[in-house]
Amino acid sequence: MNTVVKAEHVTKNFGKQVAVEDVNLHIRKGDIYGLIGRNGAGKTTLIKMITSLMQPSGGKISILGSTNPQEYQKALARSASIVETPVAYGNLSAEQNLEYYRVLRGIPDKAAIQRALKLVNLADTGKKKFKYFSLGMKQRLGIAIAILDNPDFIILDEPINGLDPIAIIEFRELLLTLNKKYGITILISSHILGELYHVANRFGIINEGKMVREITKVEFDEECKAYLTLTVDNASAASVIIGDIFSKEYKIIGSNEIRVYNYTGDVSDINTALVQGGIRVSGLQEMSVDLESFFTKTIQDDNEKGNE
Repeated sequence: MNTVVKAEHVTKNFGKQVAVEDVNLHIRKGDIYGLIGRNGAGKTTLIKMITSLMQPSGGKISILGSTNPQEYQKALARSASIVETPVAYGNLSAEQNLEYYRVLRGIPDKAAIQRALKLVNLADTGKKKFKYFSLGMKQRLGIAIAILDNPDFIILDEPINGLDPIAIIEFRELLLTLNKKYGITILISSHILGELYHVANRFGIINEGKMVREITKVEFDEECKAYLTLTVDNASAASVIIGDIFSKEYKIIGSNEIRVYNYTGDVSDINTALVQGGIRVSGLQEMSVDLESFFTKTIQDDNEKGNE
């Protein structure tokens, strides 16, 4: 089975308000899928529908190939989620919380508790109560609860909000371990797009309840790779010099601009070569597009399209 989650034309209405509109989403086995959107864009509503905390007003959602409600419930049993905040008991230790969930879920293997605690680096917290945990520790315990019975798929809604830089790095490494070593497919939403870039291999951008675009990390890197933009008096003549010496990857934009990708040599070398070749250079700038900039532009383009 290659598809873990498939949402087709999913809509959610709250009275006359449309929270999610005609969303299609595809999460494949082995993905770390980053769901990106502003506050109120519909991310949490979509996640709650996937986890059956809400029912769609229209459309269809399938998890792990489910085709009917009974199969869907079985698929949910092979999934886990942390939506908004981890659910744990403040007066219990990490181990006691996991023991509670082990019994609740009917997991016979008591050794699962220590395996989960060790994996999330909470094995040495002893009798310390959950209410005294740092935010990073609370999030890691939430992960331990989620993976206690070896799920195929986990959903994390804004799990790194409020974490300090060290805790974010630790959380990133944990997610990559769960994905690469244990084969768990992950859906994660986050506002911290730079961090999301480091873990996700696919992205879905949602705006005003609509899925604007799904894109792989490979496609993003190709579409947004760094380039040098040159403003010259003759872009066609400049491209000949650049192609001969510095890079075969370039794009001529009109008669006076050229973009150069994967170039060799320093920027100053390119400028010197063009001037020596009789090309007047009036502008030279190295450009790059990160995930946050790409997201912002995608949303702006979508809003402009909606206003037409």
